[in-house]
Amino acid sequence: MDCRIRLAQIEPTLGNLEKNLRDHEAEIRAAIEARAQLVVFPELSLTGYFLKDQTAEVALALDAPPLRQLALRSKEISIAVGFAERSRDGRIYNSIAFLEDGRVLGVHRKVHLVHYGMFDEGRDFAAGESFQPIESRHGTFGFLICEDMWHLAASWMHFLAGVDAIVVPSSSPGRGVTEKEPRLRSTQVWNTLQDALALFYQTWIVYVNRVGSEDGILFGGGSRVVGPNGREAASIPGLEPGRVEAHLASDALRRARVSTPLRRDEKPWIIARELTRLSSGAQPQ
Repeated sequence: MDCRIRLAQIEPTLGNLEKNLRDHEAEIRAAIEARAQLVVFPELSLTGYFLKDQTAEVALALDAPPLRQLALRSKEISIAVGFAERSRDGRIYNSIAFLEDGRVLGVHRKVHLVHYGMFDEGRDFAAGESFQPIESRHGTFGFLICEDMWHLAASWMHFLAGVDAIVVPSSSPGRGVTEKEPRLRSTQVWNTLQDALALFYQTWIVYVNRVGSEDGILFGGGSRVVGPNGREAASIPGLEPGRVEAHLASDALRRARVSTPLRRDEKPWIIARELTRLSSGAQPQ
C-alpha cells in the first residue's frame, strides 16, 4: 500500500442529485490539485440520508449518467462515493461505489441496516450480503458503511482477508453535548471503536462522516484516519465541512504485523466449527 488519501467531510443536500454532483466535482478537483490519489466521500453522499419517499426517485443504476460522469474523473483520481443503488432486480441498496481508471472497480452494499432509535433503513433499502475487499492499484481496501463497523465480525472478515485499510463512510448523528467535554459524546465513542479495531486488526482505519442536518438531526462529522498502531494520523475537528489528507503506507502495516503477529496466529477454522455447532443446537464436546 502506498496511497495519498483525502477525506471529504461534506454536507449533502437531501434529494438534490444535481447539486450534490456539482459539490462532488468540486471536491474531486481540489483533491486532484492537492495531488491526492484517492478521495473518499460519506455514506449516501450523492443523495443525503433521510430520503424516505424520495429513495426510489434518486436511486441510480451503476451505469446511470451521474456515476458515469464520476467514473470519467476516476481516470485522474480514485473515488469512493456513497449513493442509493438500484440493482438490476429492482432492489435498492445503500451502497459505496469505488471508481478507478474510468470504471466501477467495486461496490459495497450496506449489510447491517439500522432499525433502532430514529432509524428505519429497512423501510427503503435491501441489505447487502457480503464483505468483499476491493483490489485497487493503491492497495487492498475493505469497505464498511456506518453501522457495519459496529458488528465486529465484519471488520474481522476484512482482517482475515488481509486488507491494507478498512474504509468506513458514515452518516452518523452527533449526540451528547456537555459543557465539560470538548467533543460530542458520539464522536468519542466512534473514536474508541476506530482506535480499537485499528489496533486489534492491525490495519489503517479511514472514517468519513458527513455534517449538516436533516429532519432536525445533526450529523457529527469527526472524520479521521487511524494507523495500524491505534494512533490517530489525521482528523477533521468540528461540525463544519472540511478536508484532510493522510499517507497510507505499507511500512506502518509491516511494523505492526511483525511486532504482534495476530493474523498469523488466528484460527478461523475453530470459529467456523463452533458456528456450525451453535447453528445446529449441538452441545460442546
